[in-house]
Amino acid sequence: MVPSAAHGKGKRWQARYDAPNGREVTSLWATKVEAEREINKQEAAKQTGSWLDPKAGRVTVERFALDTWLPAQSIIGRSETEYLGALRRYCFPEWGHREIRSIKPSEAGAWQKLLISKYELSGTYPNRVARYVRGVFRLAVIDRVIPVSPFEQISAPALDETAVQPPDVTEVKQLIAAANIDRWRTMLEVTALTGLRSGEIRGLRLARVDFLRRTMLVDQQLVHEKGKGMYFDELKTGAGLRTLPLNKRVVDVLAAYIERHPVPTAGPGAGLIFTMPAAGLIGESTIAFALKAICKKAGLGPRHWHELRHHYASVLIAGGENPKVVQKRLGHKDVMTTLRTYAHLFAEAEERTRDVLDAAWAEPGETGGTESSGTGGRIPESRSGSGVVAQLRA
Repeated sequence: MVPSAAHGKGKRWQARYDAPNGREVTSLWATKVEAEREINKQEAAKQTGSWLDPKAGRVTVERFALDTWLPAQSIIGRSETEYLGALRRYCFPEWGHREIRSIKPSEAGAWQKLLISKYELSGTYPNRVARYVRGVFRLAVIDRVIPVSPFEQISAPALDETAVQPPDVTEVKQLIAAANIDRWRTMLEVTALTGLRSGEIRGLRLARVDFLRRTMLVDQQLVHEKGKGMYFDELKTGAGLRTLPLNKRVVDVLAAYIERHPVPTAGPGAGLIFTMPAAGLIGESTIAFALKAICKKAGLGPRHWHELRHHYASVLIAGGENPKVVQKRLGHKDVMTTLRTYAHLFAEAEERTRDVLDAAWAEPGETGGTESSGTGGRIPESRSGSGVVAQLRA
């Protein structure tokens, strides 16, 4: 501690100490007692591991988000574009110029309400945007830029998800029958039997299908990005990388299609099972338009391609698969995503669970409310003879 150059007027004392990284830190104080108190406080914080650089929190929210938080995310290019777009539309206009240490919990709660009242976001989007911004402040705490996140005691926006109502087996068969182009007809059936995303079915390569073992490796997707056009990209999360077990029906459908339409060896779609004429790549809007026409021809209400993925999930759930199995088959990042999306479908399966338990614990001569399961008391992971699974095999 030494007198400052301004000794005798204003803040006359300079507190000087070394940061944990060895860099000297200084600050000015009006009295010697205040300067000593600051040194003691910072030395104690260094000992307990709670030390924060007093100047670190002066970085603006925008600069920390762009220079530190975004590069730290393990995401692919399209996700980075999505994250950046959300920050620029909903966070930076409100807080971008503010020092990150200046944001108060009351402001954090008010900002989350603005997502709905001002920006008119709905469904799951307010929660998603808030999750990105909350992540910025969470990393700032981890990096010791701020002592605590203003969101720490603030609940995230509720996940206002609309319950999915997937097409049943009968409707899917109607769509397949109404498709007068072999490509769309086969893609519809394969998607319904595998739950592939649009980009995954459009980017499906012959080399990823093992017809002998009846498995399919899902490890890439065909995507479109403004300014880049269509290209093959890795999956959005590590959980998306998965090996799917294939039933006999989908193996036969794929084999028959490939026999009718050999996989191209040259052109943009070389190696892909499904392509446009001259090995052209299939765009997401192209299959969306095709499905719209098929729905109209079948006399059914409009459907989105992603609803075929929901159909696949509903078949697994109705067949008795547990949430972890469904999560694995769909490539969800965590089981909570699966439970949130299909909670009502799992609820509909509760009565079957009761029946299974009744049958397993029934005394000799009792039916337990249903026929004996014959499983020796084990609740089966998959009940292939029940519900829509039986319909699918019909």
